Amino acid sequence: MDSGLSREIIETISREKGDPDWMREFRLASLQIYNRTPMPDWGPPLDGLEMDNVVTYVRPDTDIKTDWDDVPEDIKDTFDRLGIPEAERAGLAGVGAQYDSEIVYHSIKREVAEQGVVYTDMESALKGEHADTVRRHFMKLLPPSEHKFMALHGAVWSGGSFVYVPTGVDVTIPLQSYFRFNAPGAGQFEHTLIVIEKGASLHFIEGCSAPKYNVANLHAGCVELYVGEGARLRYSTIENWSKNMYNLNSKRALVQRNGTVEWVSGSFGSHTSYLYPMSILRGEGARMEYTGITFAAEGQDLDTGAQVMHLAPNTTSHITGKSISKGGGVGTFRSSVVIDRAARGCKTSIACESLMLDSDSRSDAVPVLDIRSDDADVGYEAKIGRISEQSIFYLMSRGLSEDDATAMIVGGFAEPISKALPLEYAVEMNNLIALEMAKTLKK
Repeated sequence: MDSGLSREIIETISREKGDPDWMREFRLASLQIYNRTPMPDWGPPLDGLEMDNVVTYVRPDTDIKTDWDDVPEDIKDTFDRLGIPEAERAGLAGVGAQYDSEIVYHSIKREVAEQGVVYTDMESALKGEHADTVRRHFMKLLPPSEHKFMALHGAVWSGGSFVYVPTGVDVTIPLQSYFRFNAPGAGQFEHTLIVIEKGASLHFIEGCSAPKYNVANLHAGCVELYVGEGARLRYSTIENWSKNMYNLNSKRALVQRNGTVEWVSGSFGSHTSYLYPMSILRGEGARMEYTGITFAAEGQDLDTGAQVMHLAPNTTSHITGKSISKGGGVGTFRSSVVIDRAARGCKTSIACESLMLDSDSRSDAVPVLDIRSDDADVGYEAKIGRISEQSIFYLMSRGLSEDDATAMIVGGFAEPISKALPLEYAVEMNNLIALEMAKTLKK
């Protein structure tokens, strides 16, 4: 596929994927919106991202497989090193693996499928028995008109996962999708759509990684979560992109009466990030929690945060964000809370804490509170600082080296996030932090 973006490229993608007519028209309409929409100006600069040089579709040399042994060796070796088969055997309800622009492997345990749970790739869902469900929900929470990269996603999206959990079904073990980006100078635009019906529950885990190249890569995926009445969904993400990546991801959840959505996020790598999951609390008693951490090192500008809209009475939100910056890295945490006039009896709390490991780094907290109700409980707290010399001295007096003392303090700072992750992902996050710390302490 050629680089850049044109009507011919969009029609080629649509034809390659066998889109139904409505999706082809949706892509072309999104392209028109993209062409007339300016670049975002609210976050870090995107000067290094030359869209004319980005390849928007890269097909791997295989179709989707349901047996791991059938995946081509070069692709299988990559995922083997990432631990995908081991994770599946260790107790996941299902696994999806995407390589560049397409899902190459998808499976779901028989006992989970027998409960009526659907876990498949988006293309199969788009054209199969769940086509009506996809059409009713696709990019309704994240419309292409919202900003330029959402319009880009609507035009060139490829891959991703579709999940449907029927009424009352409790999926007791997680589902996981893993996205591997291997092509230099390309973009990845997967779409994840999850629909959880009344009284159901699910934990979905997303992992992302890419090797480093000397050209800019782009990730502009979309995640749409529909949480039914009394349902519960936890969405956990560990993003370990290479540091030539522009990570411009969009995530949004719609939560009905007494439903709960929980976001757990670890953001590492990437050159520049724009990442602000939003929760729309539509039903009375709906609830959201966001717990996230970022680590911005040399050459990185990570602009992250969380958004919530309280549209109904007695809704609750808790936002906890932590960031670590070192080597001149920039970490920004944006929190946005809207409490509608009709949303009486709401409670929201925001706590953001930033740790700078040197005088060259920067951390910012940018809150936006739009409170339209006179019956709301709102709390906000922000702390930004450096590691205390007294803490270092105390730990050294107990026999630790200065490097070990620093690493221990950073590990303790990140502990609330690692506790919210399954064990193997907590280990991965702690290893990523330890790796970045080792680079720091060697200098």
